[in-house]
Amino acid sequence: MLFHVSIDADDPRHVAEVIAELWGGVALPFPPVIAGSWMAMAGDDRRTTVEVYPRGTELVEAEGDADAMGVIGGNGARSATHLAIATDKGVEEVLALAKREGWPVKYRKRGGVFGVLELWVEGSRMIEVLTPEMQAEYRAGLTVENWRGFLSAAGMAPAA
Repeated sequence: MLFHVSIDADDPRHVAEVIAELWGGVALPFPPVIAGSWMAMAGDDRRTTVEVYPRGTELVEAEGDADAMGVIGGNGARSATHLAIATDKGVEEVLALAKREGWPVKYRKRGGVFGVLELWVEGSRMIEVLTPEMQAEYRAGLTVENWRGFLSAAGMAPAA
């Protein structure tokens, strides 16, 4: 199952607003990865979300104990596109799979709300893998109300 996906666009806000309209959801700013990003939230029980980054955004692996970040690049080997997917495997099984494939992987706690395993497919495309425990954190924490609270705490006026 899919929780969220990211894309890039020339007008991230407009694209997020149109997707949100199609879902009957909401569009809100999404600043954690790169400035100018927006997201469309379906408001469903899966917390389905499309993150929309500025055109040309590339996700890059951060060194050490830090989250991946977005930078504006030349649309080379990296991109803004990533997936957050569910697995019934445990953390150790996912780590073993990554080791077998020779792909970088590390545990990250997104915004102090939910954990993911950042799995870098072929060393260049990120998939956030959520174990059953991480899925429960995601579903409990990523709500429209919670995101609006985050934006308010960050001094950003959420969209109506």
